[in-house]
Amino acid sequence: MNFEPIGTYHSDAKAPYEAARQPLDRIATIGEIRLQPGQQFEQALEDLEGIERLWLIYVFHHNTTHWKPKVLPPRGSDKKVGVFATRAPYRPNPIGMSCVKLLKIDGLKIYVEGADLLDGSPILDIKPYLPYADAFPESKTGWLGTPQKYAVLLSQSAREQIDFLKSRGVSQLEDFILNQLEYDPTNSDKKRVVADGDDFVLAYKTWRIRFSLNEEKSEITVKGLFSGYSEADLAETADPYADKNTHKEFLRRF
Repeated sequence: MNFEPIGTYHSDAKAPYEAARQPLDRIATIGEIRLQPGQQFEQALEDLEGIERLWLIYVFHHNTTHWKPKVLPPRGSDKKVGVFATRAPYRPNPIGMSCVKLLKIDGLKIYVEGADLLDGSPILDIKPYLPYADAFPESKTGWLGTPQKYAVLLSQSAREQIDFLKSRGVSQLEDFILNQLEYDPTNSDKKRVVADGDDFVLAYKTWRIRFSLNEEKSEITVKGLFSGYSEADLAETADPYADKNTHKEFLRRF
């Protein structure tokens, strides 16, 4: 049994840690599905306009060689659970599903919002989301329960720093911060976070995010960002991530 992708998903989320943990975790994330030409998919897209949400069936193309019978989920449990009780990518058949908002259709391009796919994900199928058939809000969630959600607040300086880096091409930083800190923000087993005095520091690539935690109010305050490079690191000519100029400009600015 062989399946051929009908198209490919494209977005700025290229690494696994940049993807949302679930669809709609990052509702501002916009992606584009490019369908294969010459397959009569123009006709297959007819009547899709007017449908608000879609199911995307896709391949976890970063995890095609091995699977795990038990996995550590990104939220809800500190113990491994059976992979069939999760949506983890480490599956016998690396197939995922994502419920997204349909924005528009332009020829063989479909623009969607709120996906948890990575750039380059092969799309196997597209189906309409039907509220009367697909929504069961009273369903039990077993081991997952109801995870504690934190409100993530950005200080003015953090907002300015994020906007500055976004203008320099660090486009996934804000989404990453929200995804990592809304749930289980200080779990060092599941994310690159360390305690630093009364604060915590979260790592994103070569950047560091300083935040404080108010358990009583269930609030996270992002205080600011700083470079993960030392002065000695920045003085070296080697630039494996091609971002040292951005760090130097950031340090001059902030």
